[in-house]
Amino acid sequence: MNDETPVRDAELTVGATARLIGVSVRTLHHWDQVGLASPGARTAAGYRVYTAPDIERLHRVLTYREVGFELQQIRSLLDDPDADAMVHLRRQRRLIDERIARLQQMATAVDTMMEAKTMGIQLTPQEQREVFGDDWLGDEYEAEAQERWGGTDAWKQSEQRAARYTKDDWRRIKTETDALEADLAAAMADGAPAGGERANALAERHRAGIEQFYDCSHEMQCCLAEMYIADERFRKHYDDVAPGLAQYLRDVILANAEAPA
Repeated sequence: MNDETPVRDAELTVGATARLIGVSVRTLHHWDQVGLASPGARTAAGYRVYTAPDIERLHRVLTYREVGFELQQIRSLLDDPDADAMVHLRRQRRLIDERIARLQQMATAVDTMMEAKTMGIQLTPQEQREVFGDDWLGDEYEAEAQERWGGTDAWKQSEQRAARYTKDDWRRIKTETDALEADLAAAMADGAPAGGERANALAERHRAGIEQFYDCSHEMQCCLAEMYIADERFRKHYDDVAPGLAQYLRDVILANAEAPA
């Protein structure tokens, strides 16, 4: 005998809601606990259920989260008394369009060197592994990068600059890169917000590192940031340093790019 009271078609249990929108039950419980999105009704037996307006709010949460907003920011946006459903939809459409534009730029932009390790390196394969470690995949990345961007000005600029580097220069670059990644991981662990002074300084250090190979505007740096999320190899590289670091670095770079000059 089933003791659970049936719910109306417009109301869904937590489990059914999780399946519908594609998140875990644990995620729904967390959003409920932080006041982001909660079940708005109960069955006669006392089970909490999500109503149609609750589901609509959850979809808004998912969209804002997808375009990079933190949960507290999302809550503030959704609880804005002056914003109706159409306001949210228009804002979300604009944010999605902006992200699509960035991804399109990423696909065509010159994000050469594949994080300053994949283009124009004049070291032998043995020297590359000596400097960068046994997991160095320079040969694979360089061939891919040349196929995608070999005709661009930034590729030529990177080859010209990299050709002047000695093995000691590459060791210095590797040391600086490792130090930057460690500092980024520490900032993330400390809860340093994207757009804050500490995070912005790290974003500029990252851009300065790229500019050792080619001129890197904030716009181009944003394209690189999107690649760190889209390319599983880069995501794995950063997340192996610290889980979630790829997303954090992306957020830090984009926030810094939007900061007043």
